[in-house]
Amino acid sequence: MFKLLQALRTLKNEETTPVNKQKRSFLADQSGFSLIEILVALTLLGIAGTFVAGKIFEKLEEGQMQAASIQMNALKANLKEFRRKCGFYPATGDGLNALIEPPTSRECKNYPPEGFLEDGVIPLDPWDMDYVYKLENNKPVIISSGPDQEMETEDDISTVKQRRER
Repeated sequence: MFKLLQALRTLKNEETTPVNKQKRSFLADQSGFSLIEILVALTLLGIAGTFVAGKIFEKLEEGQMQAASIQMNALKANLKEFRRKCGFYPATGDGLNALIEPPTSRECKNYPPEGFLEDGVIPLDPWDMDYVYKLENNKPVIISSGPDQEMETEDDISTVKQRRER
């Protein structure tokens, strides 16, 4: 911004000087910016920065929510594979750990030695929190606490849309 103002001022000075007049040295030709010019430039930069930062943070949160949804769908697909091989979904007490270690609540005879996740690691949600697993009515539900990192709030993300009592 400083260079832009400096270039504009230089252009203004060059327009007012006669062409055949000898140019003065660079340092002798410079004059300072007024306080008002500097404050106007800073104010404009601040306003522009506020709008840009707001949009960036909106998109970041949108992306994190989409990433959580994608991860939960992948975990749900792994749980379906677990059910296909074992004949049941893991109990709530076994949680998502049943995807990397055999469940403790029931025996699964066809449990693969490497588990159901390639890395052997249950991913964290985009806010570095654990996903919550529940078995409700014999259907798996995976929940992320969302951006506020608190369960049972409006920004929670779930594989099942739950109706909240108000």
